[in-house]
Amino acid sequence: MVFFIRRLLLTIPILFLVSVMTFILIHLIPGDPARVILGQEATPEAYAALRHQLGLDQPLIVQYFRWLGGVLHGNLGMSITDHVPVSALIAQRLPVTIELTIGTFLVAALIAFPAGILAAVRKRTWVDYTGSFAALGGMSIPSFWLAIMAIIYFSVKHHWLPSSGYTPLSHSVSQNLIGMILPCFATGVRESAVLMRMLRSSLIDVSTMDFVRTAKAKGLGEARIVLGHVLRNAMIPVVTTSGLLVAGLLGGLVITESIFSIPGFGRLIVESVFKRDYVTVQGAVLVSALLVVIVNLCVDLLYAAIDSRIKLGKAGEA
Repeated sequence: MVFFIRRLLLTIPILFLVSVMTFILIHLIPGDPARVILGQEATPEAYAALRHQLGLDQPLIVQYFRWLGGVLHGNLGMSITDHVPVSALIAQRLPVTIELTIGTFLVAALIAFPAGILAAVRKRTWVDYTGSFAALGGMSIPSFWLAIMAIIYFSVKHHWLPSSGYTPLSHSVSQNLIGMILPCFATGVRESAVLMRMLRSSLIDVSTMDFVRTAKAKGLGEARIVLGHVLRNAMIPVVTTSGLLVAGLLGGLVITESIFSIPGFGRLIVESVFKRDYVTVQGAVLVSALLVVIVNLCVDLLYAAIDSRIKLGKAGEA
C-alpha cells in the first residue's frame, strides 16, 4: 500500500511537468489556431473575435492555468476544431489503440517466446544462429515497409485480408479481428525480434547459475529445468523490455494507424498538431503520460510477483 501511495504521489509532478512541456512546445509551433479555422481570407474583426472566444488573446500563463483548472475538475477542454469535448475524442480513439497494442504484443510474444527459448536451449547451433539472424533482420526492417509488403501480398494479390479500415468490436467481432490481423502482424514482427533477443540472453545468463547445475545433477529433464526454473528467473529483464514496448506502442502506433486507416490515439495527436488544436494535443499527451505511468506501475508489480525476493515499498526497492 505504501508503494502504491508513493507511486501515485510521484505521478502528480510527472504529469504536471508533462503538461507544462506540452503547453510550451505546442505554442512554439508556427501557426495560429484562429487563422487555421478561419482561413487567410478572414477579416481582422472576425480573426480578433475568434481569438477572444478561444482565449488566445490572454497571456500564455493565464491560458495554461485556466486549462489546468479544468483538468483538475475532470474537464480536458473543448476541441478547437471539432467542437466536442476532448475527453470524448480520447474515449473514442484510445480503445482502438489499446486493442492494437494488445494484438501487437500478443503477436510479438507468440513469436519471441518459442524462438527465444529454442535459441537459448540450442545456443551456438544452427538453430541459435538462424534465430539470431532472423531477429536481427526483424529489427532492421521498418514496420511501415513490412506493412506495405503485407498489404500487397495478403490483400492486393490474394484478397485474403482487408488492406485498411477499422470495424468496431460493437459492430462485428469477426470483422474487427480480421481487420486487425495485418496491423498487429506488421508491427508485432519487429517487436518480437527485440523480445526474442532479450529472452535469449537472459535465459543463457540464468542457465549458468548454480541452482540450474543442481537441478541437472538431480536428473531433471531439460524441458522441466527450462520451463520450471530458468524461465521464471529470466523474466525480470523481459518484463522490463515488455513494459517499455507496451508504453511505446500506446503512443507510437501512428504510422501503423495511418497506413491501415485505423482511427487510433496516435493519429488523433498528429491530426490535432497539424490543425493547431492545442487543447486536444495537451489532453491527449497528458493521458498518454498517465498510461506510461500506469504501465510502469504494472511492471513493478510484476517484478514482485515473479521474484518474491523483491519487496516493494521499502528502502532500496528494485
